[in-house]
Amino acid sequence: MNADRDILVSTMRRLAIQGGEAIMETYRRDDLVIRKKQDSSPVTEADEAADRLIAAGLTAGFPGLPLVTEEQSATHDLSARTFLIVDPLDGTKEFVQRRGDFTVNIALVEDGCPVLGVVYAPAKRRLFLTLPEGGAIEETGDLGADRPGDTRQIRVVEPDNAALRVVASKSHRDQATDDYIAKYEVADLVSAGSSLKFCLVATGEADFYPRLGPTMEWDTAAGHAVLAAAGGKVVWKETHEPLAYGKPSFRNPFFLAHSPGVILAAE
Repeated sequence: MNADRDILVSTMRRLAIQGGEAIMETYRRDDLVIRKKQDSSPVTEADEAADRLIAAGLTAGFPGLPLVTEEQSATHDLSARTFLIVDPLDGTKEFVQRRGDFTVNIALVEDGCPVLGVVYAPAKRRLFLTLPEGGAIEETGDLGADRPGDTRQIRVVEPDNAALRVVASKSHRDQATDDYIAKYEVADLVSAGSSLKFCLVATGEADFYPRLGPTMEWDTAAGHAVLAAAGGKVVWKETHEPLAYGKPSFRNPFFLAHSPGVILAAE
């Protein structure tokens, strides 16, 4: 990938914040229109407005990089190992219910691995991103699109396997997930929406995020990149092998996102 990583990360950050601003304009209105996609999942004008803005910016800035985005089905036939991937509004159910746990997600996948990523939660004013030279940060403060705020390095923490802090899906929690979590000694179990769950592990606010439900690569790539840059891992639940990208239909298997110190249960 020949594009300068500094420019790419800066562009991804700017577009994520601008996409978040477009989302929040709709979030504050009372006349939200919700439609159903072919898979029956909800979509709003906020998803589509953010997608148009982000896709246009990435295409103009990096025309040589293939782009996959959730809201453009024509991009879902791409077959590549290196590409940009976007979920303009992850957590649409959280958005519709005004719960705040939704994110803008932009990532670069290189040779099947998410290596750069930005996750922005506009309602919570939390921005997480990878650095071009490695590592990950959380940015705080004004979060202007062209004015970087204060930053802090983020890093996973060493877990206590006798008292794990687990984060699970807010809208997609089921009995299978609860049964799997019961295999561990858990001191704290919290629910969160969207790709924020990856970031809570990345910042050391949680140790473990198991996902035993359907997800797509655009749901996970940016959060995966941030967590990996912070020292964490994302693996297939069944094999504990690293979760790869560029799979047929961009569909993920069940996965486990965790601090490396978490002792995973045997299958």
